[in-house]
Amino acid sequence: MTNAIESHYSNAGIIERVMAALGPGGEISLEALAPMDHFHGRGLAATRDLAALLDPRPGEHLLDLGCGIGGPARWFAAHFGCRVTGIDLTADYCDAAEALTEATGQTDEVRIIQGNALETPFEDGSFDRAYSQNVAMNIADKQAFYREALRVLKPGGALALSNLGEGPNGPPYYPTPWAASAETSFLVSLEQTRADLLASGFEIQSLEDATSRVRPRVIKTLERFEAEGFPKHSVSVVLGEQFKDLQLNSMRSTRDGRTAMIEALARKPND
Repeated sequence: MTNAIESHYSNAGIIERVMAALGPGGEISLEALAPMDHFHGRGLAATRDLAALLDPRPGEHLLDLGCGIGGPARWFAAHFGCRVTGIDLTADYCDAAEALTEATGQTDEVRIIQGNALETPFEDGSFDRAYSQNVAMNIADKQAFYREALRVLKPGGALALSNLGEGPNGPPYYPTPWAASAETSFLVSLEQTRADLLASGFEIQSLEDATSRVRPRVIKTLERFEAEGFPKHSVSVVLGEQFKDLQLNSMRSTRDGRTAMIEALARKPND
């Protein structure tokens, strides 16, 4: 299963495409990269929503579970004065994340590790806070995912989640950005998310079906993309031209109630 998921995401030439999109002498900054390197969910807007939920503090050490090419990790480090460690299964993403982090001058604040979020190489109690955006959809054993996050958090540490979940109107339209078929897609309901977090040992601080808040923005973006095509600087630069149709499927699934947006803040109990 792990190999199938990594194969789905593997995508060579990311740095070359990003540099070509920026153009000759293009500025490599957080602002210039943002339309391309925040590709989980709704881009930078989703990262901002997650930051408001997580509420990180200067000097803290954060863990990004499923960091992609590192856009959110670099953004958190720059905006909150944190150190961030990102882990991702896909080698192509990690290579691109390291190169872009060096280009933005953030290698002291952001570290990227290739690995499995269910079996991380970190010691117990390594992180003050952790977050994950649209990663759990590829994980069948969500309790194992949450238990590993619990293990590496310090007592009292928080985990913020922004995950696509099961919608009321049937399965999503495949293929999607996270799965070619239902074989590697594991969407669950808000109530199942609650049960999995509690069973894993977390205390739930908040748990929300944010679909009604998110859907209008998604529909507006979908209508613009259908009418005008994708902008030059978009996630398709990273994911490749073939992913445009997959992203449209994801947005149509949100529009039609085939996925839900689940946001959660959970906390590791104090000793």
